[in-house]
Amino acid sequence: MFGAILGDIIGSPYEFDRGNKSKEFPLFSPDSCFTDDTVMTIAVAEAFMSSAPDSTDDEMRHNLITSMRKYGKLYPNAGYGGRFMVWLNSDPKPYNSFGNGSAMRVSSVAWLYNDIDTVRRMARLSADVTHNHPEGIKGAEATASAIFLARTGHGKAEIKTYIEQEFCYSLNRTCDEIRPAYFHVESCQETVPEATTAFLEGNNFEDVIRTAVSLGGDCDTLTAIAGSIAEGFYGVSDELKAECKNRLSPDLLSVLERYEERIG
Repeated sequence: MFGAILGDIIGSPYEFDRGNKSKEFPLFSPDSCFTDDTVMTIAVAEAFMSSAPDSTDDEMRHNLITSMRKYGKLYPNAGYGGRFMVWLNSDPKPYNSFGNGSAMRVSSVAWLYNDIDTVRRMARLSADVTHNHPEGIKGAEATASAIFLARTGHGKAEIKTYIEQEFCYSLNRTCDEIRPAYFHVESCQETVPEATTAFLEGNNFEDVIRTAVSLGGDCDTLTAIAGSIAEGFYGVSDELKAECKNRLSPDLLSVLERYEERIG
């Protein structure tokens, strides 16, 4: 989850194509702050941590909705999309979204569960309370799968093959090929493959983050997804973890620290 939150924080100043499509930029600045990506990542983690091991799918959905609405209302100006704001403040029914919000908030499930089938099931549940379009569900499931494979010792070639075969994403373009024509877009199908490619090309955690930011577009979310996979593969340094914690509010930090204890 650190990877997703750091990706969000580091990418936030460059969202809406405000960067220069370069890997050379200050990793942190006064404008580096958490957004809705972090708030919902924390909310999803709390929902799963508070659920009993034998919870039914409906109970899990209830916990997800409760937690997401709780934190969404605590941070109403974090940068949510219009349809999600309606969901937060009215009857919380899924609205057939294929936006990348389902993928940016899913990272905790890949660490809280220890087999790929359960990870994929929980990723689907985390998506379909809002993003119940097949592409929205696929984006969450693919992201969680990549994180799980990365953290369980699989190589990049294996991860690439799995994502391509299981989710039919094309990962054949290089970042240099993606970058020139890539601008702000918020769909899973135009964010998850690009974020995964940034992970595949990066040489270490920081390089993945810089590569993702350099693509432009919705780069706080793009980088949250890429960073979440990179954490599974490379880990995150104590220095970056400390920087991450320093930029969170106390209530979000408390969930992150409980999560740290939970996954060991």
